[in-house]
Amino acid sequence: MRELFRTLPLMCVVLLVPVLPFLLFGGQLETWLRGVAEDPPSVAATAALVIGLLATDILLPIPSSVVSTMSGWQLGWWRGTLATWVGMNLGAVIGFALARRWGQPFALWFSSGEDLDRMREVSQRYGPLVLVLTRAVPVFAEASVLISGIHRLSWRRFLPAILLSNLGIAIAYSALGEYAQRHQWLPFALGASIGLPVLIAAAAKRWLPE
Repeated sequence: MRELFRTLPLMCVVLLVPVLPFLLFGGQLETWLRGVAEDPPSVAATAALVIGLLATDILLPIPSSVVSTMSGWQLGWWRGTLATWVGMNLGAVIGFALARRWGQPFALWFSSGEDLDRMREVSQRYGPLVLVLTRAVPVFAEASVLISGIHRLSWRRFLPAILLSNLGIAIAYSALGEYAQRHQWLPFALGASIGLPVLIAAAAKRWLPE
């Protein structure tokens, strides 16, 4: 419980990130959003941007939940789901392949030793299922992919777990984004897409082995 309370100030700051701009610059943002709605980028350009961002998520600190929610807001739930799913799968495959090729030294560039050790213990307990269990958990999702690559998990065991779990996450966030667009609840949707992963990560830190 003390661990959770230590993370609460950070959670509050993170939850305010999407809300404060609307409070401080609501008029300008509303005008900008109306302009985007009236003259949106092409579907292909938006989808390519979503895919590109999510494909680098394993290597860069991309807020994937926010990108996935915005994907549904801009593209609708089924196009948003497709773009998000493709991007998330590319990111996972890239990280897995690089970790298989270069192993622990590569993984330590993009994840802490502590997180990798936790994922190693969970992986030994649950096998490929750890990829599904941690898929929605920030940091640990990436660490589980890297650990699977380090252990040279076979592609035929890696891909089904990643493809199916990524599909569920893509549907959920894209549907949230489309719902927010219909009801003009973008601040709420962005707050949820940031806050929920933070809460899940805090809970996971208590559940995962030290």
